[in-house]
Amino acid sequence: MRVLSRYLLRQLALPFLFGLLALTGVMLLNLIGRKFGSLVGKGLPWSVIGEVFLLSVPFLLAMTLPLAVLAATLYAFSQLANDSEITAMRAGGVSTVGMLRPVLAWAVVMGLVTFGFVDQVLPRSNARLRNLYFDIAKKKPTFSLLENVINRVPPSQYFLRASRIDPGSGRLRSVSIYDVGQTERRRIIYADSGLMGYTPDGRDLILRLFHGSVEQVTSADRPLLEHTTFSTQEIVFKDVFDQLERSEEQLDRGDREMTSCELMGVVDSTRQEIREARAQRADLTRSDVQILLGRPPQPAPPPSGTARQGPYRGAYCGAFAAISRAVRGGTAKPEGTAQEAQVAASTEVAPNAPAAPAPAAPIAGAARLSDNGTVASVREREQNAARRGNRYRVEIHKKWSLSFASIPFVLIAVAMALRFPRGGMGLVLGGGMFVYAVFYVGLTAGETLADRGYASPALAMWSPNIVLGALAIAGLLLVHRAGGTSRGGEFADLLRRVRRPTPPPAAPGR
Repeated sequence: MRVLSRYLLRQLALPFLFGLLALTGVMLLNLIGRKFGSLVGKGLPWSVIGEVFLLSVPFLLAMTLPLAVLAATLYAFSQLANDSEITAMRAGGVSTVGMLRPVLAWAVVMGLVTFGFVDQVLPRSNARLRNLYFDIAKKKPTFSLLENVINRVPPSQYFLRASRIDPGSGRLRSVSIYDVGQTERRRIIYADSGLMGYTPDGRDLILRLFHGSVEQVTSADRPLLEHTTFSTQEIVFKDVFDQLERSEEQLDRGDREMTSCELMGVVDSTRQEIREARAQRADLTRSDVQILLGRPPQPAPPPSGTARQGPYRGAYCGAFAAISRAVRGGTAKPEGTAQEAQVAASTEVAPNAPAAPAPAAPIAGAARLSDNGTVASVREREQNAARRGNRYRVEIHKKWSLSFASIPFVLIAVAMALRFPRGGMGLVLGGGMFVYAVFYVGLTAGETLADRGYASPALAMWSPNIVLGALAIAGLLLVHRAGGTSRGGEFADLLRRVRRPTPPPAAPGR
């Protein structure tokens, strides 16, 4: 069995590597075709363009790793069945379970590798790619302006609309500019045409307008509308960089830029927020009952503060933190998020600070029932926390479901390869893409349903794995009962059977 296991794993190695490189390369070429024009149009250096596509590779690998496992298993077992090696193994006393054992072990190892990649490498690359896209968006906004659309000119509070935009020369036609930078003043500028250019240092954008008017409204004690006309006017947009400047400040991470430990920390904070909201609703109900009974309402307990948000302190996260400290030399301490540090600083009490005053006792005759606005606000806070927790739980289960999809993929690939031993590349390409499409559509639909609260996050994310696993087990049972592999064929056999079902056997004696 050790020799057989090594032989099967060798048969899987080359197809897996080839499929992984081919699938990732095809998806990368598609991404380059969609993004290359917009990146080159901004005049970016080739190193930055290469960095954009390099940071996009981890996302592509997360999608192609399970698909490569599926394609490699389909190809390897199709070849073994077509060469009658499966028949020889069965003749030698090797059962289907014996053939599956090393392949399943390989699928589990690939699932663990995929999860480590999706959980640790992918969030960091997504965060860096998001920051890089933000920096690129600030460079040469004339190339990202859309015609007949209100476009914001970052980082200013100006919004620009033009019917015609020439990115090469910077000429504009039928220009409207909305200035909302000051709360006490609103200004709208109309111009027949305009011309964009940069200052010599490349930091500021100059917009020269021709033949237009300015309408300005001030919101002082006496509102005033001013209308002026001009033949030529210049507007300077500060710090609109013509040269790419990389910002050191990191943007707030979304659910796609977080590890599972950070996601579980957010889920814990939402649970605490839900408990606090429910406790507040219970206090309001208790106070209203006391008022209706003619008793003085009990003072509300002091607020417990904002729910702390930080890395999850479970077994997996603790083990990973210990490994990280060991890799860094044992001197690094577990780091919390910036939000956790802010909350800790805001809730820390100085040693000699005076104690918080106790809530004042209710004044007789001034007790009032809780108004609808307060109750609705507390209920909305609870619902928002529940929705946010669901969204982050979906991302957690999505990481696990996508990573360990290799197990049902391997099972269903073996069943398909043994059922259709002469399928060849048609089975590998057609069957593999069909199975992965079913999985991906189920995962996307489940994510949408779970985000909207129509389904449990765990059930929605694991349903594709469960369905494919059940179909794979049923297929393996049918193949195992059939015995050999000579009964199988191509997909044409299945299509002919669907079109012309096998007639029922004739009754005896006729």
